[in-house]
Order: sequence, then C-alpha cells, then structure tokens
Amino acid sequence: MLKVGVLGAGHLGKIHLRLLNQSEKYELVGFYDPNSEHADKIAAEFGYKKFDTIAALIQAVDVVDIVTPTLSHHDCAKEVIEAGKHVFIEKPISNTIEEAEELITLAKQYNVKGQVGHVERFNPAFIATKEKIENPMFIETHRLAEFNPRGTDVPVVLDLMIHDIDVILSVVKSKVKLINASGVSVISDTPDIANARIEFENGCVANLTASRISLKNMRKSRFFQKDAYISVDFLDKVCEVVKMKDAPEVPGDFDMILQNAEGIKKQIYFDNPDVNANNAILDELETFADAIKNNTTPVVTLEDGTEALRVAYQIIDCFKR
Repeated sequence: MLKVGVLGAGHLGKIHLRLLNQSEKYELVGFYDPNSEHADKIAAEFGYKKFDTIAALIQAVDVVDIVTPTLSHHDCAKEVIEAGKHVFIEKPISNTIEEAEELITLAKQYNVKGQVGHVERFNPAFIATKEKIENPMFIETHRLAEFNPRGTDVPVVLDLMIHDIDVILSVVKSKVKLINASGVSVISDTPDIANARIEFENGCVANLTASRISLKNMRKSRFFQKDAYISVDFLDKVCEVVKMKDAPEVPGDFDMILQNAEGIKKQIYFDNPDVNANNAILDELETFADAIKNNTTPVVTLEDGTEALRVAYQIIDCFKR
C-alpha cells in the first residue's frame, strides 16, 4: 500500500480524506491544513493524524494529494515533487500556464508521477460511452449550477467549464484552431455565465455553456459524429447512444426508418451501454495508485491538466477582448 497524505481539509479535502481512508490501495498517514483550529477539529472528529507542517507530512508519505485553493497548487506541488514524492493535484492544475509547465518539467526531472483531478473522466456515464465516441464533429455541452459562494473567486470557466474542456480535449484528437467566447458577470467580480466556441484543425466544433447562477443543475454533453449521436448526462449518470445504419430491404414493423431527399434509407437504432455505478473520486485516486505501482501513464496527466488550463485561459482572454 502507498502511504498518502492530504494537503487541505476543506469541503473537498474531507471527502478525499474519507475515501483514502477507505481505500485498499492507500494507507492514509494524515493531513495538513493551515487553519490549525479547523485542523484540530477534523483530527478530533475523524481521528486522522494532523501534521504541523507541509514538510513533515511530505516526508512521511509516498504520495501527496493536494486539495488546497488553486492559488497554492503550484507551491505545494513543487515542494512535493522536489522531495521526490508523487503528486495528485485537484483541478485546475495551477493558477497559471507557466506554473503548470514548471510542474511538468520538475516531475520529469525528479522522476515522479502526477495526476490532475479532472473527475468527470471517471464519471460512469462517460466511461460507458467514451469508446463509442469516434471522431466527433460537433459537440455541445451545458454545465449549469445553482449559486454557491464557494468557487466564485475564479471565473466560471475555471470553476465549471474546465471539466468539459478536459473531456472534449480527451476525445477530439486534433489541435485547437480558433476560440471565440463571451462571458457575463452577474453577481461576482468575474464572469458567472460563459459561452465558448472551440474550432479544431480537423473541423470539429465544440460549443460550451457554463453558468453558476442557474435555477437548476445540469451537466450534459452531446457528441455528434457520422451515423451516431451520443448523449452523456454527467449529473444523473445516464447516457444514450443513437446510431444509424443502412435500412434493411424489408423493414420490420417496429424498425425506425428515415429517408432523405435522394431516396437513401437509414435505420435508427439504440445502442445504449450499461452504466456501472462507481465512486468517481475514489476511482481517480486509485487509478493513480495503479499508475505508480505499475509504472504506467496516469489517466489524467499533468500535460492533460495543463492543456485544459491553456484552453480555459484562451477563453477567458476572449472576455477581455
């Protein structure tokens, strides 16, 4: 078992602590939180060992799980990597592209592995459909959330939309060609609603919408490709795959047949895969343990996290223009 420690015991940090404590692939050694009063409360309530310094925690473990505010990701991760320990960093990887690129360089220099917490890659509905997403040419995503003061210190792009950016970059095997976007600040100092259009060199177009002041929550993505439409509901963890094939010469009574103006007939059928329930956060942490143990590439690399951040900032730059 890998010895692991957690930096940050806030809302998400407590979830990570609980799951790591349950995991059969990690031994939870303890945690560090700069708020000593809060740390004492967590230690007393759950029995986790509290460390008084980051350095002490790093020395006691093989892996450090960073669940601190984004502004501190780089400094924490740098200290972890330079100590020769593997690092899991909650998304976004860092506050700037330059910081992220430095972490990539350091990880190679010190021969340690890093993974970024883009948890939607482990959503069971996405896992069930990702092998069916082949060369999508149009993608539409909606990620809408009811207002929550937590997270409003950053633009909605870094808070919410970055999840969809990462998913899209993982399935579109092409470089970004052009980005157009607009954002509106309603109650925060940074945009609360944003829309972005990403064009890729292979012709694929992705249209992303994110809002953190909606009346209801929604996390849906739709992928359109030749002869197929794939819908993924990340919130309700359900999916739908609609495909087309050449219609049989003699259709059945219940076959769904479409005919275009040229007289070509296609049959519509459903190819919905089974969705296996999981705990996405536990899965992302445990696949990182597997990558360390087996010396394989993590599911969401530091490079992946950096590219998602790069696109996110290109979108934010559009707001300024």
